[in-house]
Amino acid sequence: MAPMTAQPLHPESLVARIIAELQANPEAQRLLMRAMLTNEFLGMPARLDRIEKDIAELKADVAVLKDKVETLTGKVETLTDNMATLNNRVGSLSGSILEVTVHRRIQPLLSQHLELRRPYVIQSAVHQPSDEFSDALADAADDGRISPAQEQRITATDLILRAQRRRDRATIWVAVEVSNRLDHEDVSRSRASADTLAAVFGEEAVPVVAGYRIDAADRKRAAAAGVRCLDLPERV
Repeated sequence: MAPMTAQPLHPESLVARIIAELQANPEAQRLLMRAMLTNEFLGMPARLDRIEKDIAELKADVAVLKDKVETLTGKVETLTDNMATLNNRVGSLSGSILEVTVHRRIQPLLSQHLELRRPYVIQSAVHQPSDEFSDALADAADDGRISPAQEQRITATDLILRAQRRRDRATIWVAVEVSNRLDHEDVSRSRASADTLAAVFGEEAVPVVAGYRIDAADRKRAAAAGVRCLDLPERV
């Protein structure tokens, strides 16, 4: 009679039996893992712990860097605002200095350019208008000859002169807008000031823009609007 051979366990039954034995014997789990896995895999948990620690430190560093970048951005924005303010102040100061300089030298320049005689500064950066001039302006505003906006335009005009026209001795007013670099806004303001002076006093008023530079396009606009361009020499 042939000897009986043991029937091999079904794979699922075998695995279930192995798992049951391993669960009952934790030490066997460690030995089995060491037998089945390389040292590289066995050391993976420790390496994962180190990676997680490094990631946590990196996140902390990134957070600190983000705060520093935000602080730096705020400082840059503040610096930009300060630079803009400084540029505005420098521009304003430069314009004020130019207005004062033009006030001192404008009479002979305008006399030659417009053929005037006996020019007299009525209003400038260093010359307040007389009570007579201010009263005439207020009366014109009160009786509706000029609007409040026109009254303010006269008050804001850089330079106002009264003179005589050389050829016939007629009284003439001159409204001057002064700028280092003239543009269309200076042209418009000068035109508006001259029109207002003519409405107030019923006499001829000439608009003028005076500066060191003006673009060709703005020079054409000035000519079309009847505004004279006075090119100042580099050293007024």
